[in-house]
Amino acid sequence: MKKTLLSLSLLLGLQLSSHAQVTLSDMQNWRPNDKRGIHVFETSKQDTVVYEGLKLRLGGSFTQQFQMLQHSNTASAVLNSNEQNLNQLITIGNGFNLATANLNFDVALADGIRLNLVTYLSSRHHPETWVKGGYIQVDKLGFLNNAFADKLMEHVTLRVGHMEINYGDAHFRRTDNAQAMYNPFVGNYIMDAFTTEIGGEVIYQNKGFLALAAITGGEIQGGITKPDQRAASYYGKVGYDNLVADNLRVRLTGSFYTTSSSASNTLYGGDRAGSRYYLVMENQLATTSAQAFSGRFNPGFTDKVTALVVNPFVKYHGLELFGNLERAKGRSAAETSERTWDQVGADVVYRFGNSENFYVAGRYNKVQGTLATVNTKAEIERQQIGAGWFATRNILAKVEYVQQRYYGFPGTDIRHGGKFDGFMVEGVISF
Repeated sequence: MKKTLLSLSLLLGLQLSSHAQVTLSDMQNWRPNDKRGIHVFETSKQDTVVYEGLKLRLGGSFTQQFQMLQHSNTASAVLNSNEQNLNQLITIGNGFNLATANLNFDVALADGIRLNLVTYLSSRHHPETWVKGGYIQVDKLGFLNNAFADKLMEHVTLRVGHMEINYGDAHFRRTDNAQAMYNPFVGNYIMDAFTTEIGGEVIYQNKGFLALAAITGGEIQGGITKPDQRAASYYGKVGYDNLVADNLRVRLTGSFYTTSSSASNTLYGGDRAGSRYYLVMENQLATTSAQAFSGRFNPGFTDKVTALVVNPFVKYHGLELFGNLERAKGRSAAETSERTWDQVGADVVYRFGNSENFYVAGRYNKVQGTLATVNTKAEIERQQIGAGWFATRNILAKVEYVQQRYYGFPGTDIRHGGKFDGFMVEGVISF
């Protein structure tokens, strides 16, 4: 199926190339894949690109890391049937991680109407080709020849498809497999609120104010079986984002996500690419693809979840501050009561030099809540310090020191007394 989807994608490109312009130029109402896409959240309603007919834009991203991490724990031995200790950490050392790659199709179908398709050509979790998802975005309804619709669409954007959901603002700054241009660090947040679901969004933007309402099927894949176990997911966002003075941009948003029942909800487990910290805190039987999410924490709210997050963002000249204050409450189908997990994230980035081509950055990230199996409170704390250099707007080199500690996990849990730290070096190309 994955190869079939890729073949269809390539066929689409070939078909379009025979009838339309194939280009690397900018698109209407679009977030650039390169350095210009930093600090872009919802795509702008400004009409800065002229529609010149059916046009296909091919884009891509490529990354490579060199990992220098070490880990340790104090967990008690837990033996399997072969007398292997499942709490013994795998031996890791310095080396290169798998190179990752994304392929992006953006198609201008009509004035103000764009199709997007992203394919993971190579990722940690799926070394083979895998389609992330796609959507159609509508910013104009000119084909209706209706003055009221034209006026309405000056402030409204419609997005429909199997797409990355717009819950919170952290997903705009995270690494998406090979697309690491927007992230000043190498790793994402510990609780990584990112998933793709099938549904639709309505976004309203006017004079800095924004509001979003959306409904989806609530799962990473569609499903028609077990209807009594499935319900729709709803999410929304309200906020303000504007230049309030010269060189001072202020953004503040609040978002929610909720579903009452799901066969397999993945709000905190929807990333099919995998984490950047290969094999940290994994046992001696682990593989990089099967245990693809090392260093992250998924609270396991697969059946029912309600999440709230507040994201402040301030940029003054080269200094930027970003916060993530989040609470998630839910349970799995096997649980009879709900649990709560909280997350705090704070990023400080200072960009300097010609066109802000250099930066230094620091992040504090902490999650805490109740574990499912033992009803015990636990927490995970991480600090990251990083620096980066944009050699061009398409080429980024960055380095990071990361330190993560685990507290409150039971003695028989591999994370008991756990910690990892060390350096990561990453190169990014995106166009």
